[in-house]
This record gives sequence, structure tokens and C-alpha cells, in this order.
Amino acid sequence: MNRHWRVETDNNGLGWLHFDLAESPLNILSQEALDELDGTLGRLERMQLNGLVILSDKENGFIAGADVKEFRERRDPQQVERQIHRVHRLFQRLEELPFPSLALLHGHCLGGGLELALACTYRLARDDEATRLSFPEVRLGLFPGYGGSVRSIERMGPLPALRFMLGGRSISARAAKRLGLVDQVAPARQLHAAAVWLLERHPPPRKAPLGQRLLNLAPARQLLAPLLKRATAKRVNPRHYPAPFALIDHWRRYGGDRQALFDDEARQLGQLLTGDTSQNLLRVFFLQERLKSLGGKSGFRPRHVHLVGGGIMGGDIAAWCALKGLRVTLQDRKASYLSNAMARAQQLFRRRLGSPYQAQAAADRLLPDPRGYGVARADVIIEAIFEDTAAKQALFRELEAQARPDALLATNTSSIPLETLGEALKRPQRLLGLHFFNPVAKMQLLELVHGEQTEPELLARGFAFARAIDRLPLPVKSSPGFLINRVLMPYLMEAIELVEEGLPPTVVDQAAVEFGMPMGPVALADRVGLDICLAVAEKLAPAFGLAIPSRLRQLVEEHQLGLKSGAGFYRYHQGKQIKPHVGHYPRPADLTERLIFRLLNEAVACLREGVVEDPDLLDAGVVFGTGFAPFRGGPMHYIGSGGLERRRRQLYQLEERHGGQFHADPGWGNLRGV
Repeated sequence: MNRHWRVETDNNGLGWLHFDLAESPLNILSQEALDELDGTLGRLERMQLNGLVILSDKENGFIAGADVKEFRERRDPQQVERQIHRVHRLFQRLEELPFPSLALLHGHCLGGGLELALACTYRLARDDEATRLSFPEVRLGLFPGYGGSVRSIERMGPLPALRFMLGGRSISARAAKRLGLVDQVAPARQLHAAAVWLLERHPPPRKAPLGQRLLNLAPARQLLAPLLKRATAKRVNPRHYPAPFALIDHWRRYGGDRQALFDDEARQLGQLLTGDTSQNLLRVFFLQERLKSLGGKSGFRPRHVHLVGGGIMGGDIAAWCALKGLRVTLQDRKASYLSNAMARAQQLFRRRLGSPYQAQAAADRLLPDPRGYGVARADVIIEAIFEDTAAKQALFRELEAQARPDALLATNTSSIPLETLGEALKRPQRLLGLHFFNPVAKMQLLELVHGEQTEPELLARGFAFARAIDRLPLPVKSSPGFLINRVLMPYLMEAIELVEEGLPPTVVDQAAVEFGMPMGPVALADRVGLDICLAVAEKLAPAFGLAIPSRLRQLVEEHQLGLKSGAGFYRYHQGKQIKPHVGHYPRPADLTERLIFRLLNEAVACLREGVVEDPDLLDAGVVFGTGFAPFRGGPMHYIGSGGLERRRRQLYQLEERHGGQFHADPGWGNLRGV
């Protein structure tokens, strides 16, 4: 008896193949589900049908892709290649059914799910915002391997298909129709009738336009492939992320030969999936899933958020909450702060939402509230004023008196311990830290700061709030700098120290980018604001003996604060960095080590002190909070994968050459196979 696939027939002679993966909230193409589909197709091949509709019984979507957990278990390239060939043969049978087939798409249609849909004769997608199609494999160090690199090119043409696969982004049903990825879209109420109509009409399957098909000829492939690789290399380093470049070469070599494409797809995926980059990116994927799962342990469903503080941070938190569907009231004594925050929010809504109607609906959920009337009605109250202990304590006395007893009281402080702020409260155990990062709309991580007094239920509600606004919650102990600022600041100070020693900022930054960081530390300091960097460093310095370079103080005194003032370590024009001309400059052999080991050493200290519970949570926090090279799997994983003794020896040598800032934290002695 089938557990996952169920066939029904109707009076039109159509078969309806329902997919409902047992004991799972999502439909995924596990090995068991694929094996059962194999048997189901055998029965369908013997049936006298006029057509087949494949649909999902899950409300959240069609198919969310292959079972990624199974990917991590495969370390033999030939085993992977054999498995992909089996799926190729399975989807080929679907493609060659003796009657037309149609994939009925709604919600998420990702990766292997989209590849299954492409093997059908037609694709019909529900026309709403929830329907999203994507090939996210490139984010896992792969490219589509279940025939997607073949059939997407046939349906869309090589350039649109390659851009779609290389980007890894999701698109709407209407965008997919424009590209030729789906044949028709229809509203939910007409979806069933549209599927019947399309199968009864049975038009010729869609092909890519003639102009695109000509680009698949060998001369065009040889000409276009280098251009695509150069464009891709501007976004990712081929040494760090080989999959996009492997995909382009795969098309360049075999784009005109369908069977050769299938064969090479299996061969390439066998190599990529078992390589370090893909395995580390899979690790990061599961770290992300762990953070997401933390938000499912509470029945708390916030509806109204009140923000106090209309500056850039508070205003942007308020805008993000409204974007995610919550009602928000924003309080500040200065009308100019509120008006600026509302203007920035409008820009965010227009940029992120698909229609003027949706943007206006989000704007209607965000209300300026200079007198704070929203405090008494809010489920979540967040303080985001300037970093002054006395001012925050005075504000919390007022908020506690006005707030509902069950409201979540939170602070966005980046440095003041919860215990200190809690001294102002009658019930200090109800205070939680919600530390957002700038820019709020781009930074996924949200540090949930808890102290010894924090109520466990309050922490669970904080997790639920983080997931309600689509952020990744990381539980961290209340301590100076928490995790991200604590780990990041020695790294930034070492970079500035290197500049003070005479290295050009571009040389320092290039070393970090070549390691895999999203931007160099000097450019990052300029972007954050040198005054903010100095303020945070001064707060952390007494606790951790952090040396602050005099060059940083000098620039702040001269009001050269970085991007926001037009000059810092770099100069800026209209918000863009003016690239300084630096000729050939000999780079110190241990430049990269000096930067990265300051970060690694501090990460080990945080683990020893219990700032986070375990190495995986630390890796998750540093990857999503600082952008630490994802393809390396996180700082603790990087230490372990490079050999623990070798990393200790590197740190010892750095201390010998450069001083006590590289003295190994005692936590190195506790590490065992991290």
C-alpha cells in the first residue's frame, strides 16, 4: 500500500496523482518517496488515461526539493552518480508517459520538485504571492541534478535558464510564466478547471524561442560561456564556490547534446556533492534549520509591536515588523526622527513588496506614535534608544508601569548587560534582549539575550517573535558584547592595527575577501561607522583587555566617521567608495592569519564562557551574524577541519611574532574534535 502517493481518476478520464509525504510537514523527494513513485508510474503506464495531474496535498507547497539530509550521508562520488542516474530514468519515464501530464503548482516549488515538474508536459501555477519557484542548489554548492540543467534550457533557452540557476533566487508564478518555466497561471478558484482544460486541449509543449535555441549551438556556447564566467566571478570566487563555474562549463561542453548533458550532470554532481564546499554549505543549511526550529516551541503569536526610538535602528526594526505583517507603533520625542523613519519604511515597502497595494497595506500597519499610546496594547515592546544606561533604565520604569503584564519587554542594546537594565524593573526577569544588526532588512540573525533571571517562557516567546518576523534567533548569554560584537571587534581592531603599521586598507581588505569574508574589515568598519566601532570597542576594552588603535581615535576626533561622513579609512562620493590607487604592495605572509585568528581566538573564548551553548550554535551565529565564509562551515568547524594541533601551533607562532593579543585562550585546551 502506498504511503506517499495516491492516484484518483475522474469522469474526464484524467488521473490525479496526489503527493503527501507521510509524517512530514513538507513534501520532499526522499529515497523512499522516489522508490514509491517508481512503482506508481509502473501502474500509471498500464492505465488508459487521457492525462495525468500531479499535485500536492500539503497546504504549504508542491515539493520543497530533494531530501537534503540524505545528501550529507553520501561521500562516494560514484554512489551519488548512480543515484542521480536512477532519478534521471524515473523522470524520463514520467516524461514519456503515453498521455500528457501536468504539474499543478502552489506554494514552494523548489529544486528537485521543480525538476519533476519540468519532466511533465505542462506546468500550471497558482497565481498568488505564496507560489514561488526556484533552483536553490547553487547555495548548497551544487547545481540542479535531476535533469533541471537540461529541461530548463529546453523550456526557457540557455541564457534565461543559466541566469535562473546561477542566481538561486525564487520567482513568482507570473515571472515564471514570462520566462517560459510554467505554461499557465490561474487563481486558486480556477486551478482545477484550468488543469482539465489544458490537458483536454493538449497544445504542443512549450519550447524556448528560436533566438534562444540558436544560442545553444556550439559556436554561441563557446563565445558566451567565458562572458558568463567573468560576470559570475564578480560575485563569487571560483576557488571558494566551484558549482556556478562547473554549471557554465557543463553547458559549454554539452549544451547541444541532450543525453551528454544528462550524463555530465550526474558526473558533475557526484564530484560537487562530495566536495568540501558543498558539505560545508550543507552544514550551514542545517545550522540555519536549527535556528529556525527554535521558534516552534511556543504558542505565542505576536500581533502588535511597539518600538521606542525612531533612529535608524529603531525605525528600521519597526519597518521590518510592519513588512512582515505585524501592526507597529513607533514612538520618539523628535518628530523629525519619526518622519525620517516613515520615509525609509516607504522605500523598503516599495522595494520588497510586489505591488503598490501591498506596499500601502504595509505602510498602513506602521503608525507614528509620539506619545506612546501603543505601549498599553502591544504584545512586544522594544526599546531602541541611544546607548545610555540611565536613560534606558528611566524608560523601562515608564514602560513597565504602562505595559500589559504579559507583554514581552525587550531591549536592542548592543553592549549593556540585561542585569544592569533590569535593576530599574520590579520584575527584572521579564526583560529580554533582542539585538538586531544593521542593516535590519538584510541581516538575518537576531541575538536573543538572556540572563540568569530570564523566565524560560519569555525566551520561548522571544524565539516565536523572531520567527514571526523571519529572523534567525540565536540564544546568547548576557555578557559584554554578547557573541557577534565580541567576536567581531578584535578582528576589526587587528585590521586597523595593520593599517596603522603602514599597510594600505585595500591590501588588508583583499586578504579577508580572499579568505571568503563578504567584505574586508576596514571597509566594514567604515560602513558601520568609526564612531560606533570606537564606542563598542571602548565598552569591551575593560572586560577583555582590548587594545584600541590610536588611528581609530584620531579619525573619530577629526569627524571622519566612514561612509556616513564621506570619509574614513576610505573616501566616498554619493554613498560609493572611491577606489584608491594602490600599486604593487608586498603582502606580509601571515596577514590573513593575523586577521582570522583574532576572530577564532575570541570565538573559542565565547565557547569556554558559555556565551552560546555549543560549537554549532556559535558557528551559526558567526556565519549569519558576521558573514564568516559560509563555504568554510563556521569558525569552530574551520578550526577542527584544519587540524586542531595545527591551528594551536599557528596561534602560538602569531603570539611569538606579534604579541599578546594572540595569546591562546584557555578554551583551546577544552577543544576535542570540533
